[in-house]
Amino acid sequence: MGVMCPCGVQVNATKQGENVKFNGVRGTITGNLTYLANVCVTTLAASTLSLVFVDTESPGTFSFMFTANDITSVTCKRDGQNCVVTVTGTGLIGSREFPFKAVFRDQVATAANDIVQSFVITGFFDQNGAVPVTQGSIVALGCQAL
Repeated sequence: MGVMCPCGVQVNATKQGENVKFNGVRGTITGNLTYLANVCVTTLAASTLSLVFVDTESPGTFSFMFTANDITSVTCKRDGQNCVVTVTGTGLIGSREFPFKAVFRDQVATAANDIVQSFVITGFFDQNGAVPVTQGSIVALGCQAL
């Protein structure tokens, strides 16, 4: 067993047919999202986070892969029984670097979906509101009751 992470998140989530927004594009674009993250506040340099968007409306036109190259902060906040983890930093789409902010909500209730509260790549992409994902696909670390 590894060292306990005092604050972080593990994400392996997908969402099909989501409407998202791109900077400079009118309206929304429909596609599939894949979120992956393994982030811990004590090992930021070794932490990973990525987002893949596959455009299903006009295939290939808006598809991209975003990979964090510098995670600068992770915060964990209890919200009732649930935990909200906010991750910020910068990442790459191709060779272009963008700041990002991702907010993940781990819902304790087994009947409740976990939620990607928001994922914004500044100046490029906004997932356009909360995206519910499969229960258990977001695991917050460090919000356990003491």
